Amino acid sequence: MMRRRLVLPALLVGVLCFGYAGYIPAKAWLAQRLLDHAWERRLAGSVQVRPWPWADTRPAARLVQPRLNIDQIVLDGASGRVLAFGPGHVVGSARPGERGNIVLSGHRDTHFRWLDRLVLGDELVLKTVDGGQRRYRVGRLAVHHESEVALLDAHAGDQLRLLTCYPFDAIDPGTTERFVVTAFPAPRRSA
Repeated sequence: MMRRRLVLPALLVGVLCFGYAGYIPAKAWLAQRLLDHAWERRLAGSVQVRPWPWADTRPAARLVQPRLNIDQIVLDGASGRVLAFGPGHVVGSARPGERGNIVLSGHRDTHFRWLDRLVLGDELVLKTVDGGQRRYRVGRLAVHHESEVALLDAHAGDQLRLLTCYPFDAIDPGTTERFVVTAFPAPRRSA
């Protein structure tokens, strides 16, 4: 009799856990679709574009990695609230489209999960809201401690840095290590 009383609550807990496990990736996927529409409006000239009415961010750039078929909208800012919806531009680093150290951050279990599949020489394309783009080549893959704030310095050289928590398969969200991809401007292609 006691078993029967436990079956329904156990089943309910299982369904809730399964649903929650799918919630975060589903939210990340939906956010990128809404951000894609906001990106198109920014390219068309709108400045105050919000991907949804209560959003406190807007598209800042578009990051493309051709070999892995990655195409993501990058948001203004890198707070936890912003990173729940997509990779973000770290305030204080060079702005996308400028020369300098452009730093983008993303969660290791959603938008920047693919960083562990990058290899030296891979291409990264950063598109800007004014229609420009710059191509970069991955030149360094390294693990750093979170205290290494020099990685964020806007004047640390002309490069693109992608940061995420490390290790990728860790259960603990409070890790102190960061996986850092450093990419350098690719030579311009001749016509």
